[in-house]
Amino acid sequence: MIAPSPSSTTSVPSPAGPASARSRTAALVAVLGALTAVAPLATDMYVPGFPAMGDALGASSSAVQLTMTAFLAGLVVGQLVIGPLSDGLGRRRLLIAGSVGFVLFTLACAVAPNVAFLTGARFLQGLAGAAGMVLARAVLTDRFHGAELPRYFAVLSQVMGVAPIAAPVLGGVILSVSTWRAVFAVLALLGILLLLAVIRGVPESLPPERRHSGGVASTFRAMGSLLARRTFMGYVLVIALVSAALFAYISGSSFVFESLHGVSSTTYSLIFATNAVGMLIAGAVFSRLAGRGVRLNTLLSVGVGISLVGALAQVVLVLAVGESLVGTWVTLFVTVSGIGLIFPGGMSIGQAVGRTAPGAASALLGGLQFFLGALASPLVGLFGEDSSLPMALIMLIAVAAAGVALVGLARPWQGHGEPGDSAKHVLG
Repeated sequence: MIAPSPSSTTSVPSPAGPASARSRTAALVAVLGALTAVAPLATDMYVPGFPAMGDALGASSSAVQLTMTAFLAGLVVGQLVIGPLSDGLGRRRLLIAGSVGFVLFTLACAVAPNVAFLTGARFLQGLAGAAGMVLARAVLTDRFHGAELPRYFAVLSQVMGVAPIAAPVLGGVILSVSTWRAVFAVLALLGILLLLAVIRGVPESLPPERRHSGGVASTFRAMGSLLARRTFMGYVLVIALVSAALFAYISGSSFVFESLHGVSSTTYSLIFATNAVGMLIAGAVFSRLAGRGVRLNTLLSVGVGISLVGALAQVVLVLAVGESLVGTWVTLFVTVSGIGLIFPGGMSIGQAVGRTAPGAASALLGGLQFFLGALASPLVGLFGEDSSLPMALIMLIAVAAAGVALVGLARPWQGHGEPGDSAKHVLG
């Protein structure tokens, strides 16, 4: 099994001095953040072009929507495969290979002659794009420890909060001057830039002596051992279930605000952006408090509590008062802001508890997150379109289930995964 060593988990200033070391660290985190943004950008940038895409390819709306499902499926499978493999093969080669694959399959999407071809290319695009997401978390876990790790995970979480909001806007700008194929061309260009950034700025973070021996079977046995650990799976489920709530919000909020409350698309964008700012502020608060020694488990528990209060208030509001624009906005702001504490807290603790196999831990944390998110997204529309209650209930159930996982499995009062708690990193 991989054992943490001081040489691999700390940032050692080079002879050039602390300023140079900080600069390299900032550049590394920036590249890893950009890699984390690729998946949400590739998920949502082309959404504004769905109608034109259906017309151009002669496909139904459901067939076009299936291309997104295919991408998410590839993203889940890719993380579950690439993460454990990287514990045995190292991070850099797989990261470069994934970046190359993302560029090639994105270009295939851009020239797709029909929707079936596009669906297959989107699956492969997600498979390759998963490398950036899962390995970014693994590289951080390899390189940093203590108070540094949660601070950098907060950065990745903030990127994950901003990217889904920026993606449709960026896609709309591209579509205003070109066709849906140009969206994929821009994504391919972004992939090329990231490939160059990886080659230049992301060195191997897992030296051969710290890799799993015994080949591929050994790396996947490590994943199996993580699946059997109650504490680790508790944190995984917290992240995954809260992600389901977030995906339900992303997929259902435009209908709630635009169709039920009659706001314009511009006003909806403002509402969505305001809620995202709440998530970003919460992430910044997490980073500051964690840096001052506040327990990660405390911040995570507070985040779950805030989101639970917001989701419960949303349901009570609809049942007791009816549809309310301001009330819905406020309760969603509270719920999403709580998620801004949950994501960096859960990721930091989960990676620390699973530090014996960082790639496998990252795969499970990210794979189940997107799997439950993809399942939750279509549920909002299935339960009717004449009320915001379906979205509110799905979010409440998901956050409440996350609370149960936190208390029943993770048991935050035991202090697992806190900086310096090396014994619990191993024993979980």
